[in-house]
Amino acid sequence: MTLPLIILQVSEEIISTGMDAFQKISGKLFFRLLIDFVSVFVLVRLVYFPANKKREFFFTFFVFNIVIFLLSFLLNKVDLSLGAAFGLFAVFSMLRYRTENISIKDMTYLFLVIAIGLINAITKIKGADDTYEFGFLGMINAFVLVLAFTLESKLLFKKEGVKLIVYEKIDLIKTENRTLLIEDIKARTGLNVYRISIIKIDFLNDSAQIKIYYTED
Repeated sequence: MTLPLIILQVSEEIISTGMDAFQKISGKLFFRLLIDFVSVFVLVRLVYFPANKKREFFFTFFVFNIVIFLLSFLLNKVDLSLGAAFGLFAVFSMLRYRTENISIKDMTYLFLVIAIGLINAITKIKGADDTYEFGFLGMINAFVLVLAFTLESKLLFKKEGVKLIVYEKIDLIKTENRTLLIEDIKARTGLNVYRISIIKIDFLNDSAQIKIYYTED
């Protein structure tokens, strides 16, 4: 066999092996990415938005999720250790934006979309075929979504709201008048206030900053 024929045969084998590997990896990537995207869409659009009415973090949630998923999936193909995976997870989950404050609740959803991306990218069941693995991922994602929906809804407990107000009846901020203060705030705001916290007292202007806690109907 001549050298050109040997080279041609080896090249064909390499191309064939590479195509088989690409088809196998691309198939897994497509189904895992589909499960991941559907889960994040349900979490953000059907759980987060109806309860919070915020659209400004949609881009952030989806981009963080996709980037984490792709990084974890690709790095997992080069034997990404569990410690490295959680290190990557920690780096992204600890990110803070300098331009504006993000509430604890929004950070929790960011944590969730990162976790979903990481789970869908690196979760493996040794010895199981792809169909069983995808089904297992579907169940894990469904559990996370049901848990988030249950905690976000009023099924377990009433939702609590918080507002910061400026209050001018300075004589009612005394401890002995706390009940009268809450009743007055209830009557004037129409909110079901059950607890207050005095943040700042301004005796010069006879006013106080009060954080009120109320249950949403």
